[in-house]
Amino acid sequence: MRSSAVAVDRRISPDVWPVAIVVILGMVMSALDTTIVNVALITLSRDLHTGLASVQWVVTAYLLALAVVVPVSGWAASKYGAKRVFIVSIGLFTVGSALCGLATSASMLIVFRILQGIGGGMSAPVGMMIVVKKSGPASLARVMSAIGIPIILAPIVAPTIGGLLLDHAGWRWIFYVNVPIGILTLIAATRLLPRDEPEAVGPLDVVGLVLAGVGLAAVTYGLAEAGTAGFGATKVWLSILLGVALVSGFVAHALRVEHPLLDMRLYASPAFSAASLTTFFLGAAMFGGMLLMPLYFQTVRGEDAVTTGMLLAPTGVGSALAVWVAGRSIDRIGAGVTALVGGLLGIVSTIPMLFIGAQTSYVLLGALLFFRGFATGLSSMPAMTAAYRVLRPDQVNDASPQLNVLQRVGGSLGTAILAVSLQNQLEHAPQTAAGAAAAFGTTFWWVLAIFAFATIPILVLMRIERQGFVAEGLDDLSAEAFAGAA
Repeated sequence: MRSSAVAVDRRISPDVWPVAIVVILGMVMSALDTTIVNVALITLSRDLHTGLASVQWVVTAYLLALAVVVPVSGWAASKYGAKRVFIVSIGLFTVGSALCGLATSASMLIVFRILQGIGGGMSAPVGMMIVVKKSGPASLARVMSAIGIPIILAPIVAPTIGGLLLDHAGWRWIFYVNVPIGILTLIAATRLLPRDEPEAVGPLDVVGLVLAGVGLAAVTYGLAEAGTAGFGATKVWLSILLGVALVSGFVAHALRVEHPLLDMRLYASPAFSAASLTTFFLGAAMFGGMLLMPLYFQTVRGEDAVTTGMLLAPTGVGSALAVWVAGRSIDRIGAGVTALVGGLLGIVSTIPMLFIGAQTSYVLLGALLFFRGFATGLSSMPAMTAAYRVLRPDQVNDASPQLNVLQRVGGSLGTAILAVSLQNQLEHAPQTAAGAAAAFGTTFWWVLAIFAFATIPILVLMRIERQGFVAEGLDDLSAEAFAGAA
């Protein structure tokens, strides 16, 4: 066993920063649009003269488009070059945003949201491929930290931005705001992203695309509808079962063919499997948890959208600080230990939420939201970093879409479970502020359970990572130092 290893320079190379900034701009737009529209649904229903059930498809259509297009992003990046695919995807997203702002009916808006989703679904995984390959393994943790801060903040602050635009400029500017950012990103991407040559890849796995695309869309649809109809509704459980069957069929197909759409053999690596499961559960905890507190502030405390966004700000501050801390902590004690600390902090900071009341101090709630945000940032980014660290460069194109899908499906599942649970609790609770608050407190048991489940693969990841360091003395992290930290 070595007591020390050759020091590795983990500083981010200056030529990585321009690439990272371009990728951040592209990914932030996509992340913002997952939640920015939520605050405008009632306004859209009124202005477009349609019911909330129809307007809900403005959100669902975007999520479905993301689910369908993500699996093909790895093949497209290899076939045509990651830079070219990234530029095309940002162009589609920008054009889709402009058309959304011009929509005059709910049907038009839904169609244009699908176009937006196709662009957004491609830009996120392809952008991650570009930056992971550019940074290299030594500085990957710090690069992921730099990228992670705005990516985690985007869906958290999006409702606040949406509320401000809704109050002062109108709902169309929720979409128009993407246009100048998209044009800036296109110009920067053309000039700053590294040129890459298309690779020799097999033909598009059409069977795999149909199985994975339709399967993920069915699961996403079922989970989205479960939030309003409940898991007992026929369209919900039938969609989820169909989606699971198709995705299972895709896995079996991918293990048989020579050139699968996505390489399922990546999960033969225990470290990648553990990191992927962690990403799934933390996606459920993060996006699912984001559902409850905005509803609490608006339904129990009577706050408007803008005030609610301000009250949620501590979550974003905590997440941003945690991602910065995690980037340094990974280099010292490892991704597994860092993620475990975050997961345990998530459990501890969720426990007081079980007893939330109608008059709970905003100061206390702000502190709890800060620590929950810190816990999410401290655990999610290290898990993603650990997954990428065990890959060869040629595997990144397959891994990035899969991690993206796992996080989104986890988020959809967490949101659906919490929405159904909250709805059931509210239906049986006394019609008072105290009764509604108690319903939220009961629902937070699900958040606690999700965080607890997330710690299981984190423990596996920590053990695998520790064994790797002890056996091989990876990078500049000594076995003794890692053992002491663990």
